[in-house]
Amino acid sequence: MNNLVFQENRSIDLIPIGRLAVDLNANEINTPMEETLSFSKYLGGSPANIAVAVAKLGKKAGFIGRVADDQFGRFIVNYLNKINVDTTGIVTDKSGAKTGLAFTEIKSPSDCSILMYRENAVDFKLEVGDVREEYIKSAKAILISGTALAASPSREAVFAAIELARKNNTVIFFDIDYRPYTWKSVEETAIYYSLVAEKCDVIIGTREEFDMMEMITNRGNTDDAVTAKKWFDYNAKIVVIKHGKEGSYAYTKDGEKVTGAVFPVTPVKTFGAGDSYAGGFIYGLLQGYSPEKSMEIGAGSAAIVVQSHSCSDAMPTIDQINNFIKNYNKN
Repeated sequence: MNNLVFQENRSIDLIPIGRLAVDLNANEINTPMEETLSFSKYLGGSPANIAVAVAKLGKKAGFIGRVADDQFGRFIVNYLNKINVDTTGIVTDKSGAKTGLAFTEIKSPSDCSILMYRENAVDFKLEVGDVREEYIKSAKAILISGTALAASPSREAVFAAIELARKNNTVIFFDIDYRPYTWKSVEETAIYYSLVAEKCDVIIGTREEFDMMEMITNRGNTDDAVTAKKWFDYNAKIVVIKHGKEGSYAYTKDGEKVTGAVFPVTPVKTFGAGDSYAGGFIYGLLQGYSPEKSMEIGAGSAAIVVQSHSCSDAMPTIDQINNFIKNYNKN
């Protein structure tokens, strides 16, 4: 069990908000991008990947966001429809804004990079009017992705969604998702992220991301328990702090500390782990599982995805995760 209260009579389990994008992953592995000749196209964007992860695990996902009025925008909506993600909250933008593109370079399992094209990105065009109260009210939970806070009017739309969620007892997840290249300064980031974190029920991030959020009021703190308590003094009920290969720790408002499972594997790439982990973890909490069990599902999902070429396409089913964990523990 966990200490979250979901409104079980609602038709949608999770509605992420924010970035819908396209990943173009290099087909030539162990090759610098300068020499890469071909790429495979996948749905991308952290909140989009989490929506896919939750849907693949058997939960009903929706989405609030904007797509470009072009071929990539249609690809995104068609992909989500195909895997049964509700797209009625997605608006086709007519302003000429473009889909964000991420070209990935896979030089080795530990040396990967992403070349981003986000000039006039359509996801930042999300408006307050795109956030409908009835849609928020139809969901057990929403997911805020930090990147959506980096520009207006997307920033204001996120705050509107948060207020509507709190009004309607919709649980709020916050995936910190800090991308420095989308922000003007770390100080600006810390202020807006902190304002959001104060209003959320579950906060998920790396130690480095929490350090960034604390740079103004708690600079220099590296104690996970101190970090968690800060957010418990607001509205948080669960705080998950990730430490890369060392694993993750979940703190609950009632004083529990949980050490997450770790499944070391030889990866194909380094990206995708955070989104798959978040999707598995959120799925577990929606199921009513304990933080420990939910973290195990998240870790298993992440281990599967980093061994795959894609992120969205590789999101596993719960049977695949359970089989992976069962067989892994036998070795």
